[in-house]
Amino acid sequence: MVSFGAEGGDFAPEYVDLPAMNDRKSDPVSSPLKTFGRRGGRPLSGRQKVLMDEVLPRLRVPIDEARALDPTELFDDANEIWLEIGFGGGEHVSGQAHKNPGTGVLASEVFFEGIAKLLGQIEDAGLQNVRFWPEDGRELIQGLQDACIDRAFILFPDPWPKARHQKRRIIQADFLDDLARVMKPDGRVRFATDVRSYADEALERFLAHPAFDWTATCADDWRRAPKDHVETRYQQKKLGDIEPVYYDFSVRS
Repeated sequence: MVSFGAEGGDFAPEYVDLPAMNDRKSDPVSSPLKTFGRRGGRPLSGRQKVLMDEVLPRLRVPIDEARALDPTELFDDANEIWLEIGFGGGEHVSGQAHKNPGTGVLASEVFFEGIAKLLGQIEDAGLQNVRFWPEDGRELIQGLQDACIDRAFILFPDPWPKARHQKRRIIQADFLDDLARVMKPDGRVRFATDVRSYADEALERFLAHPAFDWTATCADDWRRAPKDHVETRYQQKKLGDIEPVYYDFSVRS
């Protein structure tokens, strides 16, 4: 068990004393999760179809199996390269891209509805610093060169709540190996979830990996949304069984 005594209270995964959703009257551990609502998708609008057909190909990350990609090649004068795996409705990507115009953002999502939504957001805002990978984010990471990512976000990934499916969760040892390879020394990784079992499991796996250091020094560091966090519509739905937790990690040099 990892334990910290600091301002804001002691904390430890299962570690951590995860706060239950305020509106739940029953035990949050035994209460069934609501649907996560990302399996299917609504039909795309006419505008969204045009964006998918005409804009997405222009903004797609060109992964080449014969050569590892240097993502700085995709942007003009990017100070940093950020990566978001599974961006959902895209609000976090577009919000961060807007607030950080000198940063190139690689955004990965497999669901067409989410991709179309983000395409609309960046077109409406005139953003020039987002590139898309509309496939499995693990394939994107495998196609990147070593030590090329300054910051990575994995926010509210699919929790695969059924026990027999939890091996499909993205935070696995081999994924963390791949992620560590592409992260720059002293780079930063943020993981967020509102599912108790995933919060415990992911933190345990990050802490077991030799490349990542948890930066929290008190409970408020992971219980409260970071100042630079952009809230998403998914997060506002409160579909999980706990209040969101935010784990920030630094990459060892």
